[in-house]
Amino acid sequence: MKAVILCGGYGTRIRDVADDIPKPMIPIGGKPIIWHIMKTYAHYGYNNFVLCMGYKSEVIKDFFINYELRSSDITIKLGMKSEQIISETSHDEDGWEITLAETGIKAMTGARVRRIKKYIGDDPYFMLTYGDGVGDVDINALVTFHKSHGKMVTLTGVRPPGRFGELGIGDDGTTITGFNEKPQASGGRINGGYFVCNREFLDILSDAEDLVLEQEPMKKLVELGELKVFEHDGFWQPMDTSREYSLLNELYNNNQAPWVKWEKK
Repeated sequence: MKAVILCGGYGTRIRDVADDIPKPMIPIGGKPIIWHIMKTYAHYGYNNFVLCMGYKSEVIKDFFINYELRSSDITIKLGMKSEQIISETSHDEDGWEITLAETGIKAMTGARVRRIKKYIGDDPYFMLTYGDGVGDVDINALVTFHKSHGKMVTLTGVRPPGRFGELGIGDDGTTITGFNEKPQASGGRINGGYFVCNREFLDILSDAEDLVLEQEPMKKLVELGELKVFEHDGFWQPMDTSREYSLLNELYNNNQAPWVKWEKK
């Protein structure tokens, strides 16, 4: 099952931290936040990724194309066409398969997901999340829950700051009855990303550049009764502001980052 990560936005609210790189490349403890998200999936055995790129995609491409070189000792002979890696790779990301997909500079989230349909192939499911937030979500439990209920999409419902929108959840505790991305007053759970989707969800999406995943597509799923919530009461934190950037780095640097499960084997 592939993990699709949205990483093409401009990140206008965090330009005071970095205005020359895409937000998913802003570092936590020296590694881009998107790397931390990918490490979370890989911890549970999911290491096939599709990155939906847009703004400054060349920065993301450069990071992954040169990943092996950055992690190894090398000898370079000037004038030669190739370099020689002279040490064992010093990373644990062996076997990661990463598709770097150009989904458009101006495309909104729904369009970006629709434009990577060809990379999902015949897989009956795919995972999807945002490239700017981390959490200690149990991915295996999330996938098991999604497969158990038979609906088209599961999203992870979290309890974050009140500036986000909220979800309406039915009496059964799992069916989403309302999806209000930006209400006047917030309470309960909100969309924390970490979706699991049936492949047919892609057919609900259009290639229209202005298609926002969190608007028409999610509301359509609600109308059809095809959207479920996986409740997550653990850690979840987006990185939208310089304050949140500082918080995440402080947690990581003090060995208090709840999402860093891969170092706790």
